[in-house]
Order: sequence, then structure tokens, then C-alpha cells
Amino acid sequence: MIRRTFTAALAAAAVVSGLGAAGLATSATAETRVTYKSAKSTSSYYQMAVQIAEAMKAGSGGEIIVTVEESQGSVQNVKEATNRSGNYVFTTPPGLVKLALSGQRMFEPKDPAFEKIRGLFAIPSLTMHYVVRADAGIDGFAALAGKDFIIGKGSFGAREAAKNFELFGLKDQVKLVDVELNAAVPALKNGQVDGFATAGSYPAPNVLEAAAGTEIRLLSMSEEQLAATKRTRLVIPAGTYPGIDYDVTTTSLPVAAYTTTAMDDDTAYLLTKTFWEGKDKMAAANPWWNGVTADMLSTLGAELHPGALRYYEEAGLLSHDSAQ
Repeated sequence: MIRRTFTAALAAAAVVSGLGAAGLATSATAETRVTYKSAKSTSSYYQMAVQIAEAMKAGSGGEIIVTVEESQGSVQNVKEATNRSGNYVFTTPPGLVKLALSGQRMFEPKDPAFEKIRGLFAIPSLTMHYVVRADAGIDGFAALAGKDFIIGKGSFGAREAAKNFELFGLKDQVKLVDVELNAAVPALKNGQVDGFATAGSYPAPNVLEAAAGTEIRLLSMSEEQLAATKRTRLVIPAGTYPGIDYDVTTTSLPVAAYTTTAMDDDTAYLLTKTFWEGKDKMAAANPWWNGVTADMLSTLGAELHPGALRYYEEAGLLSHDSAQ
């Protein structure tokens, strides 16, 4: 019997793109409405959500209508899964889903309602950016001591930046400004702060906005700092942002789209199929989609929704033999 957690099959991406439009018709009701809980409206993940909404409408022939909801962070997205009914889709790092399923940390005490969470597909990973004004005299993390800096509130990026400052020996030395992240870019441009931290797939819209008309630098981690974070190493290539002519070494975290058992199998199937068949077109507009592969399905940390599982098996991305 197939268990619905699995190690991703190593299948060529051409298998997905070559499937064509055949078989899109399912028993999902015309104009199936889906709520997609994303991130803050200034983030790259909100922009991704808008892209997904457009791709779902076009790729399903209007069968799926996605409404994007702004969120204050991934923890909120997961917590709402316990009381949302119907077609609720949310994005979050798999690590938070694992914590919810086990009832740890911010999800204590354990709530059995989290057991209804099911995986759909991976989306671009969270990438940490540490942005500073070029004229602030900051050439590394140590130089952030005594500087005014924004990390935002309640998001993964805020928690990660605070944790890393402590790991790098900067606890209580960086002057954290108590405002939301959406205030960071104007504050940087106006000289009110020296920098900000943000988490989003590159190229991140708020970093691009910061670089428009203002000289910025992105801080790069040393190998020792990377090791201390215990996160995945990622290099933002030189030229990704205006004025950044050097590779930036930083950290990343997987992110995925989830739903619950309240979603019917046909809707989950059509959502998953439409996502993968529209991914190349989305990547033509935003290159961050190029980093999403079938291999990333092994990171989801939750059972696949039966409808999604059906698609992966049909597409050859998951076989009975490879499922675990």
C-alpha cells in the first residue's frame, strides 16, 4: 500500500511540460474558488501568489479562481489551517508544518486538527537578504553594531535575522527599529535607517525597489557564519540586483504550498497539474520559478493530498515503487 509521504522521483522536467492540456477535465465544479494565504503584500511570495492565481485561471480554463490573501507570516498561515474549511491553500516552510504536526514550540499544546494538513507542491525557497546603504560604512555583519536596522515583525525573516545576529555575536548591539517590514525601503532611501533584512526568493521585489535610485550593498556570510546558522547555503549571483557586482553568500529555507483534507481530490489534482504545467510560463516572467523541481517534493514534511498524489503518479514524478 502506498504511503503518501515519499522521496521525490528523479524525473526529467520534460515529462511535466510534455503532458499537454489533455486530461484537464475533472469533476471539479466550474469556477471552483480557492483561497490562497500567502505573505505580506510587499514580499516576493505575494507576487508569486498573484502569478499562481493568474496561472490557475488560465491553465484550468477558468475552472479555478484563486483569491490571494495577505498574511503577517507563515506561522499565521499554518495556524489558520485548523479552522479554515473548503479550499484553503497556504504557503509555509515545511519545518513549521513539522512543528505543528508534533505540537512543538509555537504550536504547543499539540492540536489534532493539524493532522489534516496535506502537501500540494513546492515553491521557490526563502532566501535571506541583508540590505544596507552603500554610504553607511557597513562591509560585514560585525559593522552592523550600533546601526539602525529593520527586520520587521512576526515573519520568518524577522525571526531568522534576530537569531543570526545573536549567533554572530551581535545580540543587543544592532539597533532594531520596531516597525513593519513594509516601512523598510522608504526608511532606507530617506536615510532614517542603515539597512534591513528580508526573506524572499531572489530577485526580491523590495530589494529591487531599494536598489532603484539608491546605492546598496548586500552582506555576505562567511563559511563560519553559514555553519552557525545550520541552514542551506545559497549564492545570489552577481548582477541579480543593480550595483551588486559580486556573488552574495547567504542562507535559504524550503517553502511549499499546502491544503487540508477539506479540499476534494479533484480540486487538489487540478491545482497541482495546472501549477506544474504553467511553471515554465511563470518562469519566463520571473526566474525564481526555475529553481522549483520535483526533487523538492521530498522536503514537504506532510502527506501529499490524494489528488496531488494522483497527478504525480500519472506524470511519472512519483511511482508506486518510489513511494514510501
